[in-house]
Amino acid sequence: MKRVRQWASRAYERLLEWELSGTPSHVAVIQDGNRRYARTNGADASDGHRAGAQTTEQVLEWCQEVGVDELTLYTFSTENFDRPEEENEALFDLLCEKLREFADADRVHDSEVCIRAIGETHRLPDRVREAVDYAERRTAGYDQLHLNIALAYGGRAELLSAARDVAREVDDAALDPGDIDVETVEERLYRGPSRDVDLIVRTGGDERTSNFLPWHANGNEAAVYFCTPYWPEFRKVDFLRAIRTYEHREESWRKTRARRALALVKALGDAEVGEARRVLRRFKDALPSAEREALEEETDAELEHPAD
Repeated sequence: MKRVRQWASRAYERLLEWELSGTPSHVAVIQDGNRRYARTNGADASDGHRAGAQTTEQVLEWCQEVGVDELTLYTFSTENFDRPEEENEALFDLLCEKLREFADADRVHDSEVCIRAIGETHRLPDRVREAVDYAERRTAGYDQLHLNIALAYGGRAELLSAARDVAREVDDAALDPGDIDVETVEERLYRGPSRDVDLIVRTGGDERTSNFLPWHANGNEAAVYFCTPYWPEFRKVDFLRAIRTYEHREESWRKTRARRALALVKALGDAEVGEARRVLRRFKDALPSAEREALEEETDAELEHPAD
């Protein structure tokens, strides 16, 4: 029976891979459930974190297989400092071990993976900061896949810090309020990520994004995939399902843009609506066939009988 289930799972993986037609550029993952996985299996929290680290390595490989450009992992939040000290110390030891192991791994260098940490890393123990520096130095010249490790990270704290920096510069007359734009804020966020988030994945059953990358994800209307497996149980099938969710979200977004542009063109008639028409041409293939055919018929009619 186990062999049948394994065969069925592999067959389903191949089906999902065959069905996928697009890949998110930036995937962000909330690795939830390590401690609950450990409790379920009668183990210590540190054993759950170690099992989760193995999943992290697999996800990195899957991202490379499907062509993801950037992966951000929510590894340690600012709220995690409130957990028992002995648990955090064991996790910090594991982080040091894995950061150095990744930095020296042939597969990381062969694949040109750039590793960097984002968050309030100054709050971490010296040994963790030293491991972060080592990993970043060893992979600084690569750009095939960006791997961001969110450590001592909190999205609200990140935005507050950026807002305070902007306010301070305005107060010092170093920045004119009228010049504040998106780029002004982005320059003052934590270093990295380099792209907006296209897809957030959360394991463990909770359906919330937990203050994770609000600027890069919410502003980009990222797709979100929640699943019940604990992080150590996360499988490639789950990963492919998450990407399928992104594809469906992207298809829906394209349809919405096309329909809005079509409504604008119809409402304004012969007025100057060049931008709306450009959007319509770009996204019309996302429309259902009946709507697309009707649109093409209207366009042909306009060409045959242009307005006076």
